[in-house]
Amino acid sequence: MSFVYALDPLLEGGVGWPEVGIVVLKVVIAFAILLVSVILTIWFERKVIAGLQNRQGPVWAGPWGLLITLADGLKLILKEDLIPQNASRFVFKLAPFLSVVPAFLTFCIVPLAGDFSDGKNGVVELFGHETLLQVADPPVGILWMLAMSSIAVYGVMLAGWSSGSKYPLLGSVRATAQMVSYEAALGMSVATVILVAGTLSTNGIVVAQDDLVSWNIVATGVVPFLVFLVAATAELNRPPFDLVEAEQEIVGGYHTEYSSFRFAVFYLSEYLSLVTMSAIIVTLFLGGPRGLFDIPLLPAIPESILWLLLKVLLFLFAYVWVRATLPRLRYDQLMDIGWKVLIPLAFGWFLLITVLRLADDLDWNRVVVVIIALAALFAALGLLLAALRVSARRRATEGTVF
Repeated sequence: MSFVYALDPLLEGGVGWPEVGIVVLKVVIAFAILLVSVILTIWFERKVIAGLQNRQGPVWAGPWGLLITLADGLKLILKEDLIPQNASRFVFKLAPFLSVVPAFLTFCIVPLAGDFSDGKNGVVELFGHETLLQVADPPVGILWMLAMSSIAVYGVMLAGWSSGSKYPLLGSVRATAQMVSYEAALGMSVATVILVAGTLSTNGIVVAQDDLVSWNIVATGVVPFLVFLVAATAELNRPPFDLVEAEQEIVGGYHTEYSSFRFAVFYLSEYLSLVTMSAIIVTLFLGGPRGLFDIPLLPAIPESILWLLLKVLLFLFAYVWVRATLPRLRYDQLMDIGWKVLIPLAFGWFLLITVLRLADDLDWNRVVVVIIALAALFAALGLLLAALRVSARRRATEGTVF
């Protein structure tokens, strides 16, 4: 019954004290990696934006300003902790942790390294036991990721509601609407990956991507990757989708009433989620820790760590670059992109990939199937555009702008 626990070979022979010790060690190491990566990511973001804006950025706190994040954290912790008089005290204290804990629990299913040579599928030997270099590899790992993403919404919503003030409540309502809206497109793009990979295990998805052609960014036709990238950006409340923290519109968003350590937890959760989501994107679409080629003189495990680091850094730089470049969208534009562009596009592409996979299984004529499928997609697109035009005319007749 080992499949109940996970797909990790460590648990195949049952669970004893050695297995528990190894799992605890992996949890501690993963937590340390995530915290250190957050500290460096905040420094990295400030340095990159400073470079793009012809500034120096952090330079005084430690060498090259590396300790600026620790200095800011210490400053926040030493500030006075305030709780509004009308706040729901228990929920007010709980909300920040509902935002930060799901980010770490999602990171637990990310394959961080492994030996993928000679059919080992990422399995390594640790203290005489075979295991995977990830905290857990549940058979429903992708569903776990989606569930944790949904739980994070509660932290935002409850933070605004429990503050006992109308401004945080408005901010939390808008944040919740945004996160729920893009959750659908994100889930549909993930469904396409599951369809191609044939498994819900994150390690299984990485194993299936053994070369560039089999990377899911190629195997799924790029579109699910782009949809996931945009939807994840909106889920993270990163620019240009950071309307929930638009100071000039709703003071400071859902965390207006938070200060000191609790505000620091929200700040931490944003960057925890950023690092975690970058690692998830790499896992789903770019082969995770698997490289395009073998690096000479490097053993399998250090090589896989290096490949994962380079891929994650690529997305972290992209997020920072977008923050420094693009202006914030209007809220109606934000919702239009989610409901009128990403969801129909992700659903239509999922149906197209499904039909193509079915055609391969049943030995249908692939050219005819593609022509019919594209004709159906364009017909659906025409109907959608017609419906949007009718809706726009009705709004204009009623005198509304959006």
